[in-house]
Amino acid sequence: MRDLLGDHVLDLLLERSRDGAGGLRLTGEGSMLGELVKAVLERALEAELSAHLGYGKHEVAGHGSGNSRNGRIGKTVQTGVGPVRLAVPRDRAGTFEPMLVPKRAGRVSGGLDDMIISLYAHGMSVRDIQHHLRQIYDTELSHEAISNITDAVLEEVRAWQARPLEAVYPVVFLDAIVVKVRDNHSVQAKPAYLAIGIDADGDKHVLGIWLAKTPLDTATAGESARFWNAVMNDLKNRGVRDILIACTDGLNGFEDAIHAAFPHTTVQACVVHLIRNALRPVARRDRAALAAELKKIYTAPSAEAAFDALADFSASTWGERYPQAVRVFEAAWDRFIPFFAFSPAVRKLLYTTNSIESLNYQLRKVTKARGHFPGDDAVVKLLWLAIINIEDKRARERAITKEKTGKAKNSPNTARLIEGQRTIGWREALIELDIAYPGRI
Repeated sequence: MRDLLGDHVLDLLLERSRDGAGGLRLTGEGSMLGELVKAVLERALEAELSAHLGYGKHEVAGHGSGNSRNGRIGKTVQTGVGPVRLAVPRDRAGTFEPMLVPKRAGRVSGGLDDMIISLYAHGMSVRDIQHHLRQIYDTELSHEAISNITDAVLEEVRAWQARPLEAVYPVVFLDAIVVKVRDNHSVQAKPAYLAIGIDADGDKHVLGIWLAKTPLDTATAGESARFWNAVMNDLKNRGVRDILIACTDGLNGFEDAIHAAFPHTTVQACVVHLIRNALRPVARRDRAALAAELKKIYTAPSAEAAFDALADFSASTWGERYPQAVRVFEAAWDRFIPFFAFSPAVRKLLYTTNSIESLNYQLRKVTKARGHFPGDDAVVKLLWLAIINIEDKRARERAITKEKTGKAKNSPNTARLIEGQRTIGWREALIELDIAYPGRI
């Protein structure tokens, strides 16, 4: 750019961009960048009009053509560097429709729209984005304008939610984050459920995001069998024919719904959630010791040994002091023991939803700054944008690392969060799963 403009032009631009105190005003109306954007846009508009008329300015070919230039009209548009005052050319017949700056459009799409969507994906509310644009770029955009810009991605979100899936997923994890949503004219806490599937190649993918609708005659959105039937049917309609193991946190109505859609699926309770539920009523001073005792149950070599370990724990002083911890495992026993059929390496993959919880941890950082969402679509939109934003950021970090070192080395901050992440130890796990579920993979 410096070679193109030359130092003389840059010096003039710098001089014109200084404020009364001698500082530089790079953005906003009348700034250096604003003047550059103005010049480029007006030049492009002149080129559009020439293409529309079929001849250039002052060319003889325009004489007697039936249409000609008819001066300019002033118009202020919002851009990525703030408001810019343009002189938009007109034609005498009134048939010129600019593509770059359409009639009745108050902004130039591209940089500003991308910036607003990026700010939204980082968890900023519409009000926060308004304040940011006003403070940094001296740009005023209405609440409706910002909402319309972010709503432009809804079509992509819906296409992503309806995209075809693999026919078979050996393992699917389901978990939720709680968000506040306006539903039935009241704000309530609702769980947003995410599903992560591991395909036959061992790659992880977010399969979808679902929120339960609140019935008109109830106050809250429940995890009903009807809701889970709708989720399972959605997966089937998108091409899923079989799920070997579904790892969840004892969701109400889920087991019946998944067996109705996928009769041969094994439901595995998340051991991490079981431990949390067992430790919930335990005094803080006792938690470490009690957790060590519970570890003997879920690290037992077999289901029978785990049952004996639970019996020993129940009869111990800890079990008598905290019987609720025993009841947590007893209530979920049939869903707790399936992973004992596999080797320790595969058990570590199956008995916890840690992979989806790492995603939810990142998503909570985005949603916690929001007071509440106006509807379910707004929740899905933000969660989808956040996932895309996180994966793009990590991809850029990987590219920078590779450029500096020449090696595609992943760190905890650059590794894929979910999409396309390869499951560690998947080859061994696939062999065991194929033996346990012959002919289904």
